[in-house]
Amino acid sequence: MIRWLIYGMIYAGSALMVYNIVGFTRFVRYIQKRGNWENNQVMLYIPVILLCLFLLGYLGVGLFGKPDLLVAGILFGGSIFVFAMYRLLNRITAKIIENEHLESKLLAAQESNRVKNNFLATISHEMRTPLNVILGLDTLALHHSGNSPEMQEELEKIGYSSRYLLNFVNNVLDMQDMENGQLTVHEEPFSVTGMLERLREISCGLGRAKGIEVHFHADDGVPERVNGDGHILDQVLMNLLDNAVKFTERGRVDFTADVPQSDAEGYILQFTVRDTGIGMSPEFLGRAFEPLTKEDSSSTTKYRGTGLGLTVTRDRVHLLGGEIRVQSEKGKGSVFTVMVPMKRVQTEQEKEQDMSLENRRILIAEDIRENAEIVADLLEEEGALSEHAENGQVALSMFRASPAGYYDAILMDLRMPVMDGLESVRRIRALDRPDARSVPIIALTANAFDSDVSHSLEAGMNEHLVKPIDADLLYATLKKWVRRMETAK
Repeated sequence: MIRWLIYGMIYAGSALMVYNIVGFTRFVRYIQKRGNWENNQVMLYIPVILLCLFLLGYLGVGLFGKPDLLVAGILFGGSIFVFAMYRLLNRITAKIIENEHLESKLLAAQESNRVKNNFLATISHEMRTPLNVILGLDTLALHHSGNSPEMQEELEKIGYSSRYLLNFVNNVLDMQDMENGQLTVHEEPFSVTGMLERLREISCGLGRAKGIEVHFHADDGVPERVNGDGHILDQVLMNLLDNAVKFTERGRVDFTADVPQSDAEGYILQFTVRDTGIGMSPEFLGRAFEPLTKEDSSSTTKYRGTGLGLTVTRDRVHLLGGEIRVQSEKGKGSVFTVMVPMKRVQTEQEKEQDMSLENRRILIAEDIRENAEIVADLLEEEGALSEHAENGQVALSMFRASPAGYYDAILMDLRMPVMDGLESVRRIRALDRPDARSVPIIALTANAFDSDVSHSLEAGMNEHLVKPIDADLLYATLKKWVRRMETAK
């Protein structure tokens, strides 16, 4: 019985060794296909050769030797050990290959994301540049006292359509920034009443074009100014108003603003947009904030849109630390309620806004003459003086040639020929003169990503403003930094 066990273990070990040899041979061939092993062929086959010698030894002991139970156990254990090592080597190789595939997919995804970001950045810049001219000229034309009522109405329509396109561009870019975790809140004092007035003008214009009424009401408790991200809040409310007008065929849209809660630190602002439009079904209401979702997505629908608006709106509200609620009934309309916290404006910030730009000298670095002329006209409205540099190199030369303190601020485009805005700012900041470090330099550009803001600040700019130009924001920003410069002297 013992003899049968001994020879059974030896021949079982031999069979297992044959399996190991075949497995290692396949493994070697697989490795050869994955790389250039022309100069290391012997190294690859050494394990196979050794296993073949072990197999001959097994057979020799089984056929011509007189093995005992210890020798048989050692030989059988050796085969099991080689088998375990072969399986482990296979598993390690498979894991390495899997990681290589994952790394390859990650690199491909990163490259795809980089290409997409570059594409969106280019599209944003190329769309914002002409929009800046259109909106700037439209703003200036609307202030012209000689316009006929018909001309005034047509100019308003140009403004409404341009701002709608700008809002669409902002939605797409913000969606991308949210996916990348790059959209951040920038707290600055802004005019709530000014924002509401702009929203009223745009939404009422859209309503008139459709023959519906748009009513605005702000309670007396709504503050004139607050500290927060007015840009994000403006886009939230614009999206809701645009949707309300878009999905209402008859009846009205009502917008209300009130302050349900306030304390020494700030306010809870509440905005309600109510319409008598088509409403939403209970089934769709649960997924209304999902991206690219539309209740009627057929090609025959008469309601334009990408389905991004509500998704971006919800994410923006959450980014502000607020909440958004919706009530809707099919065929009867919808009610959206937004509640966001905003801080009180401090006394020092109020002083910054109260100062005047009268006779302040601003250097405008801008390669597109039409854009420069629009900025100059807007500055002239506030009594400021301006000079124009067509690229960063000229701006550097003009600043270097001017006496210290000659310029009160510099508005710097980023994309310019000869020398871009970032390099121009670096060189200005590096000049050996007392105002090189203190003169306010503000980016005024169509580059709208948060990464662009970071690059501007790293180069030495004080703030980053995005085209198309918001005149009120431009004035407020200039006043803030000019005052800070003077306070620091």
